[in-house]
Amino acid sequence: MSDQKIAVVTGGGKGIGRGISLRLAERGYDVAVNFSSDRESAEKVAEEVRHIGRQSLVIQADVGYSDQVDRLFDTVLDEWGLPDVLVNNAGVQTWKPLLELEEADWDQTLRTNLKGTFLCTQRAAREMVKQERGCIINIGAGCNKGPFPKLAAYSASKGGLELFTRVAAVELGPLGITVNCVAPGAVEIERSEFNPPNYSAIWSPITPLGRIGRPEDVAAVVAFLASSDAAFINGQTVYVDGGLFTQMPWPFD
Repeated sequence: MSDQKIAVVTGGGKGIGRGISLRLAERGYDVAVNFSSDRESAEKVAEEVRHIGRQSLVIQADVGYSDQVDRLFDTVLDEWGLPDVLVNNAGVQTWKPLLELEEADWDQTLRTNLKGTFLCTQRAAREMVKQERGCIINIGAGCNKGPFPKLAAYSASKGGLELFTRVAAVELGPLGITVNCVAPGAVEIERSEFNPPNYSAIWSPITPLGRIGRPEDVAAVVAFLASSDAAFINGQTVYVDGGLFTQMPWPFD
C-alpha cells in the first residue's frame, strides 16, 4: 500500500480554498488544486504546495458539469491514484434582492454550489469505496443556519448542502467514508471586495471574538476533520465563525 496521501480541493486556487490546500500540504498531502477560470491563481497555489515539499496538480474543471468532474478525477487517478480526501470548496454567489434575481443567477449558483458538491462527492466516493476509507468535507456558510438577505440562491444552495452532507454521511459511513461540513462566518477573502464596503468593520464588532475570520481559521478545522483524530466524526456541521451565528440579537448592553 502506498504511503502517499492524496487530497482534491475544488476551487483550491483562491481564498479559503488556497488556505485549505496549503494546510493539507503541511499535513503531508499531495494536493490536486482545481479551478474553473483563474489558472494563474491555481498555479501559484500549486507552487506554494511544492515549496512545502508536496506534489501538486492543477486541474481545470467546472464542477457543475459531470463530464468535467469525471475529467478532474480521472486526471487524479491517472497521475496519483485513489483520493483520500475531497474538499468541496468551489462556490459562487450573486448579491441581488430576491425580486431582481435572474434565473441564470439562480441556476449558476445552485449548479456550482450544490450540484457540484453532489457530483464531486458521488465520483470521489465511488473511488474511495475501493480502499474502504475516505473523507469528504463540504464548505458551507453562515446561511446554513439562517437566511442571508440579497443572497437567496446562495442561501438555498448552502442550506441544501448541509442536509446533503447528513444524507451522504449516513449512506457512506458504512462504507468507511466520513462526510462533514465546515461553515465559515465572515472571512476576509478576495470575494469580500464584492460585498458591501468596509467588510471587516461591519462584521468584526458583531462577532463575539471581535474580528472576522481568516482562511487559515477554516483550513485548520478542515485539516482536523481530515485527520485520524476525527475518524469518529460524521455528518456534522462545524461553524468557524468566532461565535457570530451563535449570538442572537440582544437589545440590552
